[in-house]
Amino acid sequence: MKRLEADGLKAPGIAHGFFGRAGGVSAGIYDSLNCGPGSGDDPNSVTENRRLALAALAPQSQTKEDVRLISLSQIHSAIVHVMPHDGGASQSRPQGDAMVTAVPGLALAILTADCAPVLLADPQAKVIGAAHAGWKGALGQEGGGVLEAALAAMEKLGAMRNRIHAAVGPCISQDNYEVGGEFRERFVEQRRFFIPSDKEGHYRFNLPGYVAHRLTAAGIESVETLDVCTYPPENGFFSFRRTTHAGESDYGRQLSAIMLTGQ
Repeated sequence: MKRLEADGLKAPGIAHGFFGRAGGVSAGIYDSLNCGPGSGDDPNSVTENRRLALAALAPQSQTKEDVRLISLSQIHSAIVHVMPHDGGASQSRPQGDAMVTAVPGLALAILTADCAPVLLADPQAKVIGAAHAGWKGALGQEGGGVLEAALAAMEKLGAMRNRIHAAVGPCISQDNYEVGGEFRERFVEQRRFFIPSDKEGHYRFNLPGYVAHRLTAAGIESVETLDVCTYPPENGFFSFRRTTHAGESDYGRQLSAIMLTGQ
């Protein structure tokens, strides 16, 4: 099972990981650690894959019922949930694209297949967060996007921005993210994250660089980017864009998660 970690998130009482697609039980186009309930994979396989990921993240989950993995029905929004959500987050997936918590034993999980998973932690306050940052969620509206919303929610739980560490996990790189001119027009003040592509009127967008920029602009001093691209199959990740180019019918989702261990 492939699990990447960010140096800035390694702290006592915090467990985290950016998982690849290997080490699960799914077959075919979902081979093998597909953790996305929204895919067309066998639900039993997805459930087992999520259990395996949680066991790798938190071995105590095998013996403690209060250790749970929680994810959202992601909609490319700036909606943030404070977990546990209405006491029933383990049974349902509320719509949104970020979660925060100060409760030990809740593994906040983000599902991606090219978008950027962002894990956040204030080790001193014991407050953590996780965000799904595709271009739409990161750009947001006039009041900010999903990253700024997640940071504000963490502050309400006692975190301080000058203590928060952020890590941008595996996502599609600029080399493999070609977009049209109309896409670029949305980023009025961030044109530096685009370079011309070989195709006339098209550009290549630096998603991880843009996400890191938004975090830094929001006051986060410790921002780490793993610089791993999800598009090349040899890197071992699911990719929506690669699946689209290959003409496949569906795609899996890899999981990134962070949890307070209570230790």
